[in-house]
Amino acid sequence: MFIQTEATPNPATLKFLPGRVVLSEGTFEARDADSAARSPLASRLFDVAGVSGVYLGHDFISVTKAEDDNLWPQVKPAVLGAIMEHFQSGAPVLAEGHVAGSEDAEEFFDPADIETVETIKDLLETRVRPAVAGDGGDITFRGYKEGVVYLEMKGACSGCPSSTATLRHGVQNLFRHFLPEIREVQAI
Repeated sequence: MFIQTEATPNPATLKFLPGRVVLSEGTFEARDADSAARSPLASRLFDVAGVSGVYLGHDFISVTKAEDDNLWPQVKPAVLGAIMEHFQSGAPVLAEGHVAGSEDAEEFFDPADIETVETIKDLLETRVRPAVAGDGGDITFRGYKEGVVYLEMKGACSGCPSSTATLRHGVQNLFRHFLPEIREVQAI
């Protein structure tokens, strides 16, 4: 098994490409060892010293290292070994009874804004999420109120120094182009 790695805009996160489907549907994020318990793969990755976050996408795994003395040259080989061992063991990526994406929070918006919300979701799905997934992350819709769109950053995007610029200059400008009533985009 050959696992490729790619840098992400977040220097604390690397994207690992195992050359196979990781999750056939949805995504999974663990920001600590307790939330990783729903995924044998994420649990195995949290056993690696220095791992502070795991995000599972369709065909990639984003791993975030802690901001201590653990440098990627020490953490990366252990992460590669954990991913390889997991897939060779035949263990499931998610524990039985758990569904990818099931940890998502409720959305909020006024029912009168349904057309605007549907356009926002379409733009996210067709133009934003594919680009962000290329960087090892994800952006999901959380809400819309009084011209403000609330989005959740996941994976490599969570805590990324350039995520604010991505939201303000990329996503916000895209939304404003198609929906002039949007005043602002905020991460939650």
